[in-house]
Amino acid sequence: MPKGLKRALIATLIAVALYALLGFLVLPAIALHLANEQLERYVSAPATLEGIRFNPLTLETTLSGLSIGEPEQLGFDRLYLDFEWRSLWERRLYLADMDAEGLRGEALIGQDGAFNLQQLFETPEPEPAEQAPSSGLFPLYIERLAIRDAYLHFQDLSHDEPIELTYEDLDLELAHLGTQPDNQADVSLLAKAPGGGTLEWTGQLGLAPFSSHGTLSIAGLALGPLAPYVRQAAAIRLQEGTLALKTDYRLSVDDSTSLALSNTELKVAPLMVADAQGAPLLRLDRLQLGGAAVDLEGRRITLGTLGIEGLVGHVERGEDGMLNWQRLMATDPAPGTDAPTETGAAPQAPWRIVVNEGTLADARLTLADRVPEQDVELAVGPLDLSVSKLDTGGQAPFELALATTVGKQGSLKIEGTLAPDAREGRFTLESQDLDLRIAQSYLSPFLHLELRSGLLDSSLALELTGIDPLAFTVTGRADVEQLHTLDTFRQRDLVRWQRLGLEGIAYRYPNALSIDHVELEKPYARVVINPDQSTNLSELRIDDKDGSTAREVSTPASSAEPTGDDTPFALRIGGITLKDGSADFADLSLRPVFATSIEQLAGQIGTLDTQAQQPAKVTLAGRVDRYAPVSIDGSLTPFDPLQSLDLTARFNQLELTTLSPYTSKFAGYRIQRGRLNLDLHYRIENGLLNAENHVVIEQLQLGEKVESPDAVNLPIQLAVALLKDSSGTISLRLPVQGDLRNPQFDVMPVVWQTLRNLVVRAVKSPFKFLGGLVAGNQPDLSEVPFAPGSSVLQPPATQRLDALAKALTERPVLKLEVEGRSTPAEDGVLIAQARLDREYRYLWYRMQQERGEKVPADALDIVVPDEEKPALLEAMYRTRLKQQPPTEWDDLDNPARQGLLRAALIEHWSDNASLLRRLSQARAASIKGYLVDSGGLDAQRIYLLAPSLAPVDDEPQVTSLLHLGSL
Repeated sequence: MPKGLKRALIATLIAVALYALLGFLVLPAIALHLANEQLERYVSAPATLEGIRFNPLTLETTLSGLSIGEPEQLGFDRLYLDFEWRSLWERRLYLADMDAEGLRGEALIGQDGAFNLQQLFETPEPEPAEQAPSSGLFPLYIERLAIRDAYLHFQDLSHDEPIELTYEDLDLELAHLGTQPDNQADVSLLAKAPGGGTLEWTGQLGLAPFSSHGTLSIAGLALGPLAPYVRQAAAIRLQEGTLALKTDYRLSVDDSTSLALSNTELKVAPLMVADAQGAPLLRLDRLQLGGAAVDLEGRRITLGTLGIEGLVGHVERGEDGMLNWQRLMATDPAPGTDAPTETGAAPQAPWRIVVNEGTLADARLTLADRVPEQDVELAVGPLDLSVSKLDTGGQAPFELALATTVGKQGSLKIEGTLAPDAREGRFTLESQDLDLRIAQSYLSPFLHLELRSGLLDSSLALELTGIDPLAFTVTGRADVEQLHTLDTFRQRDLVRWQRLGLEGIAYRYPNALSIDHVELEKPYARVVINPDQSTNLSELRIDDKDGSTAREVSTPASSAEPTGDDTPFALRIGGITLKDGSADFADLSLRPVFATSIEQLAGQIGTLDTQAQQPAKVTLAGRVDRYAPVSIDGSLTPFDPLQSLDLTARFNQLELTTLSPYTSKFAGYRIQRGRLNLDLHYRIENGLLNAENHVVIEQLQLGEKVESPDAVNLPIQLAVALLKDSSGTISLRLPVQGDLRNPQFDVMPVVWQTLRNLVVRAVKSPFKFLGGLVAGNQPDLSEVPFAPGSSVLQPPATQRLDALAKALTERPVLKLEVEGRSTPAEDGVLIAQARLDREYRYLWYRMQQERGEKVPADALDIVVPDEEKPALLEAMYRTRLKQQPPTEWDDLDNPARQGLLRAALIEHWSDNASLLRRLSQARAASIKGYLVDSGGLDAQRIYLLAPSLAPVDDEPQVTSLLHLGSL
């Protein structure tokens, strides 16, 4: 062997021996010393590395017993590194194997937010130097990296409740990990998650640029420990929840971050969420997601199937008008900070969400409203909801179906399609037995009204055609059954019905409603006039004493803005059917009080149309106080009755005793008995009223007199007697005419004034009223003319008495009082002349008897010779005047003397009250006799009054007066 070669070989062996000696013994000791020295320098807590072993031949290095912190915060039992010699010529650090055992970590975030691992190391500030261009990551390649039995304990004390997470038995293995571009390493991770769950990750990982793809799987992960982080994002408490997740992912971090999830399956079972005060918000038995995908860069979420079972939720509107869920998501910026803004940045596209099929099964919701003074709570469920083909970025409508129970017995079903932008949609809505009492709390602040019952049934179709402006139509039918309202002010029924049916509904928002037919079964209403003239309806309103009748709730300003559509509202009702209606009416302002009822009201009303303005036919019939029939027939233009109206209302056999309170107040008499028939015919053409009111009262009998300050000062009994005919019936016709468009014209006051005028006219001019009952233009029947000095009825008088007898025959409850009259001016001379003639006869008759002459049986039948009259005249003067003729008459001739004697007797008898009274009595007797004998009147109805003197007038006749009264 050549010496040079030998020396080279020996030198090589020595070098290798020295290298091995240094590598096995010296270098590990020096490295351990330097390592601990650096740990002491750069670690702020106690830190030690127990040992380093190095194989200089294979470059295998083992570090053992690293412990940092006291108590230990970071460390490992063993770290094995297998360096390859190829690192020298490949110009990168090449590790064939890297194996860590017993890796331990204690990560702690303190109450002040400080991170213990960050504070554990003290890194010196780099010296300023020129920045060299980055050459990328350190060249490194690891053939295999394994971490076994790692332990990580994490604790966060910066929240109200501490967060503590522990990951045990963590095994991580990477293969072919390098920092070269596009280098992809195989990754496998398996760990025990907090709460007994497992975490598994398989895939590939690249570092230049950072990218990864693979599969992530989480099973049995307890969500409770993460509750503080959830509460930091929203004011809720995550009380219970277990998560299972499996997804394929693809992540890339370069100039921008790209993350895509696919084949994602997620299951949460169960889940319980409460608000910050611990009140329950949400609980569900299971949430399961399948076939989901998320594209962060494309801002798209796709849900293949989404199923939620056994959800129990609570939605509440607080006193401030905000929903509890709104309040949870509301966040305020920190004081003194403003929300970050980006100037010049292009707006990001909205997230696109696609749901192929979503279901909500057996859900139960509690809806509460704390705004009304009386809290409102409504239980909804079990609720089933399904959504399919939902794509918020597409144009095709998605399908929606909902079925639920509302309250104790109500049900609601909704099915249809809706465009993703909510601009178009078609739905069918079916409801049954929805309890309307839920509206009670919203009525109570404003009305003394209790909604005791009411159920809504409906079958509707909704078509949405736009939202800007809003446009939709609703068609179908609706029924409101068993409606019952109570006047809580008086604790009495107010309005109720058995059923209100609306058929053929067609509503077009915002100004058109059409209903083919309305059917109202067994409706009832109560109307009461109180003692102060107010009504029970006016009592329903609750007076606003403090300016608000309910808790004020803030509403968006836009809600009060007008729609801008001035089109008049078009309403059309094809017809209304009323079945078995009833009502109660009471007037408590009267004493005694008045009360009546309407029963069995039924009928139909024709088409009501605000645009056509065609008269609607009206046919109604019912009964008042059970036995008196009522009917209303005719037509009217309902929305403009002043244009055209022709209605006839008939009330038959109404018991007048029910009206006794009104007659007591306004007439001063109660009603003993009687019945009322009304035939009212009202016609209106272009505002002009032409009404005919026919009032028929049968067998009216007034009762006791009642003191009333409102009673009319009229002889009511006489008026009743005047108005009654022979059958005891009062028939009155009260026409009314006027212009209803004149604000000074009011129908009812005119009717009452017409009736009052009729009564006043009858009472003040009863004979004129009676004269109107017989044919012809009759003179005043209250006066009977006689020729002066006569009690014999002449034809003019008998004609009047014939008419009067006929009228009294038709008014059998009237009595007649006859007042015979006479006057000295008209009757005196004739009475005296008749007396003188009788005196001639009586004196001559007596003289003939004394002479024994044959005479007739009656003195008035004797004839006095003219030659005997002068002597008889002288005797009568001396006897009747009880004086002698004046002596100056002795020189007069015979005719002159007899003339003076005669004139003296005539003057004496002309002013004789007894003679005038006899004439008046004779005249009254003549009138009564004629009415009884010729007129056929009962003598008991005619009374003779004391005679009287008539006033002096220019009439050639003297009249006797007649007076009417009631029996």
